[in-house]
Amino acid sequence: MAQSARTLVGRDAELETLVSLLGVTAMSGHALGAAPAGRAHVLLSGDAGVGKTRLLTELRDRAVGAGWQVYAGHCVDFGDAALSYMPFSEVLDRMVGALPDVVERVAGDFPALGRLRPVRRMLGWGGAEEAGPDRSTLFDGVHTLLEATAEKAPVLLVVEDVHWADRSTRDLLTFLFTRPFDGPVAIVASYRSDDLHRRHPLRRQVAEWARVTGVDRLPLSPLDDDSVRALVHELSSTLGESEREKIVERAEGNAFFVEELVGASCGTDLPDDLADVLLVRLDRLDDTARQVVRTASVAGRRVGHVLLEAVVDLPSAALEEALRAAVETNILVTPAGRFSFRHALLAEAVYDDLLPGERVRLHARYAAALRESPGLGTAAELAWHAREAHDLPEALVASIRAGEEAMAVGGPDEAAQHFETALALAADPATREVVAVDVAQIGERAADALLMAGQAARADALVTEQLARLPAGPSVGRARLLATDAEIRLVMESGEEPLGLSEQAVAALPDDAPAAARAVVLAVRARVLAAYWKADEAEAVGLDALAIAERHAFHKIASEAMTTLSELHRAGPVEALRAALRQAVERAHETGARHSELRGRFHLGRSYEDHGDYAEAAEWFRTAIEVGQAAGTPWAPYAFEARWQLLWIHVLRGEWDEAIRLGRAARAPRLLRGLLDSVRLLVDQARGADVSREATALRRFWREEGGITINAATLEMEVAARAGDATAALQVYDDAVAALTEIWQPWFGARVRLAAQAAGAIARVLPAVPAADREELVTRVRRLAEEGEKVVGQYAEQQWGPEGRAWAARLRAEDLRVRWLAARDAPSAEVLLEAWRECERRFVELGHVYELARVRTVLAVILRACGDLGASREVAALARETATALGARPLADELRALGATPVRVVAEPSALTPREREILALVADGRSNGEIAKQLFISTKTVSVHVSNILGKLGAAGRTEAAAIARRRGLLDGAVGP
Repeated sequence: MAQSARTLVGRDAELETLVSLLGVTAMSGHALGAAPAGRAHVLLSGDAGVGKTRLLTELRDRAVGAGWQVYAGHCVDFGDAALSYMPFSEVLDRMVGALPDVVERVAGDFPALGRLRPVRRMLGWGGAEEAGPDRSTLFDGVHTLLEATAEKAPVLLVVEDVHWADRSTRDLLTFLFTRPFDGPVAIVASYRSDDLHRRHPLRRQVAEWARVTGVDRLPLSPLDDDSVRALVHELSSTLGESEREKIVERAEGNAFFVEELVGASCGTDLPDDLADVLLVRLDRLDDTARQVVRTASVAGRRVGHVLLEAVVDLPSAALEEALRAAVETNILVTPAGRFSFRHALLAEAVYDDLLPGERVRLHARYAAALRESPGLGTAAELAWHAREAHDLPEALVASIRAGEEAMAVGGPDEAAQHFETALALAADPATREVVAVDVAQIGERAADALLMAGQAARADALVTEQLARLPAGPSVGRARLLATDAEIRLVMESGEEPLGLSEQAVAALPDDAPAAARAVVLAVRARVLAAYWKADEAEAVGLDALAIAERHAFHKIASEAMTTLSELHRAGPVEALRAALRQAVERAHETGARHSELRGRFHLGRSYEDHGDYAEAAEWFRTAIEVGQAAGTPWAPYAFEARWQLLWIHVLRGEWDEAIRLGRAARAPRLLRGLLDSVRLLVDQARGADVSREATALRRFWREEGGITINAATLEMEVAARAGDATAALQVYDDAVAALTEIWQPWFGARVRLAAQAAGAIARVLPAVPAADREELVTRVRRLAEEGEKVVGQYAEQQWGPEGRAWAARLRAEDLRVRWLAARDAPSAEVLLEAWRECERRFVELGHVYELARVRTVLAVILRACGDLGASREVAALARETATALGARPLADELRALGATPVRVVAEPSALTPREREILALVADGRSNGEIAKQLFISTKTVSVHVSNILGKLGAAGRTEAAAIARRRGLLDGAVGP
């Protein structure tokens, strides 16, 4: 049984509009809000199941809460035997129960009113349908009753399902709409817009009501996709993403359909109860019209008139009459000159109701019509009809053509589906005997389409499967599939290395391989070699590919080779690289080589990004995104990478709202969605949100995408730091390094950043760690620093840009801070300050607004501990300004606490007693009050008093600052310590 949502989903705007139009607010006296008394009525329309009743229920609750009286009446479908004034009988009955005195008084003046009481109505009584004094008196009586009721409190009269109303009810509503009320009375009449066929009596009536002053119309549109997702989650939080998206697609914004599909656990079959409800509409049609609608359902959601005429066995006049009937009953609608089912589920229900043999025969008719007149439909339609008619050879040929057509118009997802269908059909030996196809080529096209759709893992699995089916030995098919897999592996971050695959691809080329195949394989090999910084080999292979491509006028392959050769300038002057890439982009654009153009634009953006020119980098990334979108491939390699890099630039520059906007891409493939979410969560966390659950959920991607691993580990380490859990922070670092070592190599560049963040987490936690545990943490942070130094040593200078330099400086500074806080091999104040000043300079160079503010926050604390209060305030003010602008609440709170600490006069060393100097040494060693008490054989309370005195004399805000001051002033020299 379908479950209804407990909360109103996706209708807040419509509810507020309805409340505003009716003036439903808390009343003072009898004022009807801002609306003039008696002139606030609404006609609420929408398809069956779209949510009218749910909205009216929420309106009722809002009105009752504001002190209104709400009375509702319902029209019921009794066919031709509708009971006159039925909704008003229901309302009157409720009024008798609530206000008997008022009803009795008004009924005394208008006796006809009493005949509406359900208990007074007799079988066959029809006087209300007759014109004359009794009818007019009844209308006056209802109007007067509403006026009298409104004397107590404002009245909201709701009449639901007016599409089923009898003529008398409609006439009474006309009377109430057109005759003003002196008191606060508002009326809402709801009806199903999809039931208003051309001959429906309410159709004309609604048009007349809408012209009455004070009567407004509010059409209720289907819910948007995000609201449907929220409704599905409200109804069932256990459904997976694919099930939820299937419901979103099938329900088309209809709340009732959503509830039914969720209640039936969706699947591919339409729930029986829902199908029965939908099929009731066909009962209004005659046999001919029903058969035409059934035939139309075989075409899917919509069908053209000429194609339908070619399939049905009817004279033109009979077909047009049947279609007219289907349109007038709102089963079919006619957008853009085609016949379309009003709702996709209606088409589905009609199609499912066909007998199996009838379904196959109709599909065969559609396939024949499309084969004889290709202009009547698409290759995709022909492929589907042929497949359902069991004509597999025709389905195979049409599926390949459909895939090619989809790729040509920028539909990689659809193209992949068609090519995969073709592969499935080609797996049948009997089909291959009729149609000779190159299965390896189909597999290559399917993989390319999947890669352009952002589904690299699926593309790789497909290529692997196809390679396993090929016979051993050199062949063009094997060579091209291996080259395709090498390209896929450049995008992925797991599995076999592209270098080996591209080498195998070249080896698999037969001596007599066609020029096109050889050029493609060599171009891929050059590209892979360039990606691995093997410039000399890449240049030699790339020139060979370019020569073949230019000799045979393979313009797109030539563009690929030129773009690769342009990228080889990375090791030289940056302007030479950029000039070469611009030239490659221009040629790719001219030849229509979209993939090469995207590569060139992306690498130009990275060139500027690596040198800190974010404005220019952002512009190139933005143009790459636009090229990808224009080609229909926003998730293709380099189109998505450009989005990802632009998103990161927005985060670096502190443009967080813009970053969140760019990161919204609900329809992105699963892995790419995870990448975007990992950045969004960094912003959410910095603004104070608890993202621990979402960060942990990202772990499922750790061995698929390094970018997610880095960001998710950053999130988890911050969660651990806020919880004061040093062990958890280090465990996250170890897990991340293990995952990234698997997909990259042990000494990857981002390891420096992760080590710096882990060391920073330890530094924040350290003051609360027992002294006995500090030595181990200091040793671990020392090891992190050494690992970072080893990483830096793995890279050439031109490969280690501003980001690497900033995090390397941060790691060194955090290492010194941990040793300073723990008083283990502690640096001097001058060395510590210089390290953090260098860190500040590097993050200024990098342009990372938020991390710079975090660095300055630490620097302000160190400056304060060293007694430079003026510099501390200056640096803290800069950090505070950034934190406020970004909405980074936790950082702002930390700075607020720092700024609120009172400044005291620092005592001279002689002001400390010998016992206080002794206790100060133990405090500097990180001992707790209890540990000090045990060692000195005094009470914990006495230690607490001494510590308070020490803090006061030194002008320190806390134990850590007191230890820093003591070391700087030499107060620990000669002190008794551990």
